[in-house]
Amino acid sequence: MTVARYVLYNYYQDTKIMAGRRHKARMIALQALYEVDAVARKPEAVTERLLREVELSEENKEFVRGLVNGTINNRGKIDRSIHKYAPAWPVDQIAIIDRNILRLAIYEILFDNKVPPKVAVSEAVELAKAFGSDKSSKFVNGVLGAVSAPANREEA
Repeated sequence: MTVARYVLYNYYQDTKIMAGRRHKARMIALQALYEVDAVARKPEAVTERLLREVELSEENKEFVRGLVNGTINNRGKIDRSIHKYAPAWPVDQIAIIDRNILRLAIYEILFDNKVPPKVAVSEAVELAKAFGSDKSSKFVNGVLGAVSAPANREEA
């Protein structure tokens, strides 16, 4: 079991944390994106394996697949957004977990448009608090605050 999978597994099992279904789905999507980025596995295979390991409704499984596929398919544009709004941080030098939290949220903000930007930012910040470093949530919030500004969303 990878470190990320162990952390996510324990996060699921912690009865003190009542993650909503969409939040749990985002965690699965993040885990898939992390694994694809870290060890270059095929996104579909990773996603399907992870979905077999958790209990989610079919609707939320489709949500996970959509997040992963959408993020992967738009990764070039998403990474350009990260570069634009965090120019001091080359995308490939951002911690893998932070990079993928940003990618996931930027996909939801700029391309998916199924949740309000504030929800995508809030979810990303919570993921960063749970799985990133002590400074991850502030970094993620700052970048996504710039990305989600109305004028910047229109540019994308």
